[in-house]
Amino acid sequence: MKVVILAGGFGTRISEESHLKPKPMVEIGDKPILWHIMKEYSHYGFNEFIICLGYKGGEIKRFFSDYYLYQSDVTINLQTDEYTYHRSTSEPWKVTLAVTGGRIKRVKEYIGNETFLLTYGDGVSDVNIADTVRFHRQHGKLLTMTTVNVASRFGVIKPDKNGLIKSFREKADSDGSLINAGYMVCEPEVLDYISGDDTIFEKEPLETLAKEGQLMAYRHDGFWKCMDTMRDKEQLEALWCTGRAEWKTW
Repeated sequence: MKVVILAGGFGTRISEESHLKPKPMVEIGDKPILWHIMKEYSHYGFNEFIICLGYKGGEIKRFFSDYYLYQSDVTINLQTDEYTYHRSTSEPWKVTLAVTGGRIKRVKEYIGNETFLLTYGDGVSDVNIADTVRFHRQHGKLLTMTTVNVASRFGVIKPDKNGLIKSFREKADSDGSLINAGYMVCEPEVLDYISGDDTIFEKEPLETLAKEGQLMAYRHDGFWKCMDTMRDKEQLEALWCTGRAEWKTW
């Protein structure tokens, strides 16, 4: 099962860092938050990624093109420019880097006609990804969305007692309602709800799926944090550096 990560955003609230690099490349510890997210999925055996690039996507391409080199001991013959690699610690990842401007439908050819995982490139969690997939298989709807309960500046979700999402309200007051945490499981038909490049996935497609009874909530009561501001970044950094990073399940 492939993992699609939306990594095309600028990050206006964290512009102190994102004016130099795309938001998913802002580091926690010595690795981009994108790497942390990929490690979460890899822990559950999902090692094939499709990363949707947009703003400064070349920085993400450079990171992965050099990744094997920096994860290995290497002998370089300077006369012939030959490289011999030793003891690589690289993960068993296959990464497709697609310049999409963050548009999901543009990677349809890489996803194929199969169930896929979908998340954002700026949030970390200790959600049990394997369990979200099991939940998705059981209910048979088109999309499962992981939800968390936080006082929120994000869109608000109202599932019924079985987890069926009947409404999807964008931009709410801080009322502590459930919000979309990413970590979604999607059937390929979900892409048919996206009419074109101007379609905002979190608006019409999700709203339509909810109205049609095809959107289910997987409630996560553990750790989740979006790196939306410099304060968020500093909090995540402090957790990582003090060994309290709850999202580090690997």
